[in-house]
Amino acid sequence: MKAIIYSETGEPSVLHLVDREPAQPAAGEVRVRVVVSGVNPTDWKSRKGGAAGQKLPFPDMVPNQDGAGVVDAVGDGVTHLAVGDRVWLALAAHELAAGGTAQEYSVLPAERVFPLPDAASFDEGASMGVPAITAHRALTVAEDGPSRLAPGTLEGLTVLVAGGAGAVGHAAIQLARWAGATVITTVSSDDKGELATAAGAQHVVNYRESDAAKEIRGIAPDGVDLVVEVAPAQNAELNAAVVRNRASIAVYANNGGDQMTLDVRRHFALNVRYQFLLLYTVGGEAITAAAEDINAALEDGALAVGEDAGLPLHRFDLAHTADAHAAVESSAVGKVLINVSEEGTIPRS
Repeated sequence: MKAIIYSETGEPSVLHLVDREPAQPAAGEVRVRVVVSGVNPTDWKSRKGGAAGQKLPFPDMVPNQDGAGVVDAVGDGVTHLAVGDRVWLALAAHELAAGGTAQEYSVLPAERVFPLPDAASFDEGASMGVPAITAHRALTVAEDGPSRLAPGTLEGLTVLVAGGAGAVGHAAIQLARWAGATVITTVSSDDKGELATAAGAQHVVNYRESDAAKEIRGIAPDGVDLVVEVAPAQNAELNAAVVRNRASIAVYANNGGDQMTLDVRRHFALNVRYQFLLLYTVGGEAITAAAEDINAALEDGALAVGEDAGLPLHRFDLAHTADAHAAVESSAVGKVLINVSEEGTIPRS
C-alpha cells in the first residue's frame, strides 16, 4: 500500500511517499481502507514540531488525525463494526506510529472509528474528527447548558462563535443551529461573513469594520450565553463586554497569543466560567458522546461541507500531501482534503 511518512520534524518537504505492507488488526483494533483524509492545523503543527530535525517518538510516523473510509478487517473482540462498514476516524495519528490517515490502510483502536451514516459522504466524514468533536465539546461545557446536543437542547440560548469561517467555527455554527441556538459569529472580512452565513449563522459581525461589542449587545441585549473561542488573548475584552451572568467561554485554540489578561473583579461580578479544552486529553467518554451526537446531526443533514455550506473544499491526492499541509499552514479558508482512493473523487448522491 502507499503511505506518507516522516521521520523528523520540519517543513512539508519532510513528508515522503512510500510503499509498505498493510498491518493486521490486533484484538480491539480495526483496519480501515481510507478513502478521504482530512488535514487540520494540528497535523502540520505535529509535523513541524518546535524546530526542524527533532526526533520523533517512533522511527517514522504517518500524519493526519481525521479521515473516512471502509472497514477492511476487524480484530478479535470488535463487535460494533464489521467488514464493509462505512466509517469516519478521529485521533488516528495520536500516539501511534502508523495510525494516521495519509495512507491507503490504517489500523486503529476500535474506539477511534465511528459508523458513517448512509446519508453522509466520505468528504463529510473526513471533515468531522478534530473540528466537529472540538465544537461539540465547546458547546456542552456551559454551566447552564446541556451536556449533549440534539434538536432543541440549545433552544433559547445565544452562542457567539469567534472565527466562524474556520473549520471548528463552521462546525460550531452548524451544531449550535441544529440544537436550536441563536448564533452570532465574528469574522474578519465580508467573504468570510458570507461563508459563516452559509453555514447557518443568523448574525455576522465583521470586527474590523464595526464596534463588535456594541453590535453584539444590540443583537443580544441580555448578553451571550456561551462563547466558542479561538483567540482568547485578542478577544478577552470583547468577551467580557458581551457575556451575561454565568456565561461560559470555551477556549479551544491560542490564535493571537499564549498570554491573556483578565479583569478579576469584572469576571467575579459576572460569575464567568472559562473552560479550556484540548481534544487529545478530553477523555474517551466525551469523545464517544460527541461522536454519537455528530452522527445524529449527520443523519439530519446538519453538518454539510462544501462552499454552499460555508466550508470550501480544497482537494489534493496522496502524493501531494506535502502541498495539502502547506495549504493548511498558509491558512487556507475552508477544509483541505486528500483523496486517498478514487472513491474520494466521487460525490455521494
